[in-house]
Amino acid sequence: MQYSIKEVFSPKLFTTLRSYSTAQLGQDTLAGIIVGIVAIPLAIAFGISSGVGPTEGLVTAIIAGLLISLFGGSKVQIGGPTGAFIVIIYGIIQEFGLGGLMIATVMAGILLVIMGLTKLGSVIKFVPYPVIVGFTAGIALTIFSTQMNDFFGLGLSDVPANFIDKWIFYAKHFHVHWWSLGVGVFSLGICIGMPYITKKIPGSLTAIILATLAVWLLKRYAPAEWGVAGLQTISDLYTLPHGIPAPHMPGIEIAESETVFTTMQKLFPSAFTIAMLGAIESLLSAMVADGVIGDKHNSNTELIAQGMANIVVPFFGGIPATGAIARTMTNINNGGRSPIAGVVHAAVLMMVLLFMGKLVGLIPMPCLAAVLIMVAYSMSGWKTIVGLIKHPNRDLWVLLITFFLTVIFDLTVAIEVGILLAMVLFLMRTNEETHIRTFHDEIDPNEDTESALNLEHLTIPRGVEVYEIDGPYFFGIANKFDDVMGHVSSEKYPVRIIRMRKVPFVDSTAMHNLSMLIQRSHKEGMTIILSGVNDHVHKQLLQGGIEQQMDPHNICANIHFALRRAQDLIDRMNKKEK
Repeated sequence: MQYSIKEVFSPKLFTTLRSYSTAQLGQDTLAGIIVGIVAIPLAIAFGISSGVGPTEGLVTAIIAGLLISLFGGSKVQIGGPTGAFIVIIYGIIQEFGLGGLMIATVMAGILLVIMGLTKLGSVIKFVPYPVIVGFTAGIALTIFSTQMNDFFGLGLSDVPANFIDKWIFYAKHFHVHWWSLGVGVFSLGICIGMPYITKKIPGSLTAIILATLAVWLLKRYAPAEWGVAGLQTISDLYTLPHGIPAPHMPGIEIAESETVFTTMQKLFPSAFTIAMLGAIESLLSAMVADGVIGDKHNSNTELIAQGMANIVVPFFGGIPATGAIARTMTNINNGGRSPIAGVVHAAVLMMVLLFMGKLVGLIPMPCLAAVLIMVAYSMSGWKTIVGLIKHPNRDLWVLLITFFLTVIFDLTVAIEVGILLAMVLFLMRTNEETHIRTFHDEIDPNEDTESALNLEHLTIPRGVEVYEIDGPYFFGIANKFDDVMGHVSSEKYPVRIIRMRKVPFVDSTAMHNLSMLIQRSHKEGMTIILSGVNDHVHKQLLQGGIEQQMDPHNICANIHFALRRAQDLIDRMNKKEK
């Protein structure tokens, strides 16, 4: 099988520019400017909430957004920091520091590149929807819980990362700074109400502009006894540099008894979670975008671009990045139809970082908390959860288990267990849908399309039993089939026909069990005949050495040849007995 790099890495930018027009450049530029403006509060909020700072959020949006647009597999994908990473980033920083976050992000980037190069892009898209909804809802609740400190103006430091410990900590130290709460409620009201007025101007951007202006006026002109001074802004907590930080290697905190390699081993589960989360979120965003613009993204190219972004960004102090569905849809809705819009979006953010640092520093923290509360609400997927609760099934249990694991433990455990549960349920369903039927006397043409073509009843010779496997012949069904076969006496049925016309594939377990069945049958004086084996399965049997264990005449094209072969074998046995 030949492998071409173009199959897995073919950036949409290069193919789009071949037929690019001036008119489209104008639309992409306008869309890029609007998306860049929308991304300002989100990038800042995600950076701060992740435990780093506003600069790191903006730097991630600039560098990752640029690389994903230049090398990605979607025309309209906008990349940057997203709410999904907040929980995992915060946990890594608390345990391993910024150096640990850098290692984990680079490792995640390498994993994403490997996924793309090995053509796993199409496989990632098959992660079950209940798993995605479960951990997304869990992340939403966790993000909501992290905003209470700024929303109520609690002014607490060293807040625990664990969900339950966090709320216990809040309860012990709860008090309200009324100006902070007022700004938070004011901002939240604007975010909620703005879409009812106009959908062209994002509520988050409007809230930040109005709240920042109001807080600036209050701090400048309100009397000291009003207590406005306790209302914190970004500049009260963070220093915003002018421009992109120079590439650097942050200090890596390693215990005396450990090495860099052992630290990497500890960080690998977190890196895997970042990679999986980034892959799922970016490919889901790209698929939604495809449905709107009528295009088809290259999932493997998209994963490679996401990987490149996550490998580069940490050296500039950035955090993990992925495709952002809200910003991608904003891009589409404003006319963006090529990666140029994403490049312009990154340029707008660069201008903000270069020339608007002082204005960004005036943004009140309760306003950012309100923006993230709205992000959490949008992520929660509560309508889907309510719909599943009304009609409870196995998917609901997968969703709920994934949700509670995300909230109570962490995202790494939730994703691993959620996917494992989904696989188990898939196998259970496949096992239930795959049937094994047994025929003894005849096969009715009304129940059998293959024999119905000949409009005749197929009589099964005495001493012959026919088993039909209806569905994939894999490890779950292989064991089930062995149990069925084990109840048959060799004296009663010296010839067994295994009908495989409805078997699309076999796996290694099924091959092993079939091989053992043939060997056991030889010892017991029975003969196995395979019927209706398609070309793909036949090739697998040949590669697995099954065909070498059998008489080639005992692998038949259809049931008619198989029954004739069985009759011939029974006749020979009868002659020998006489």
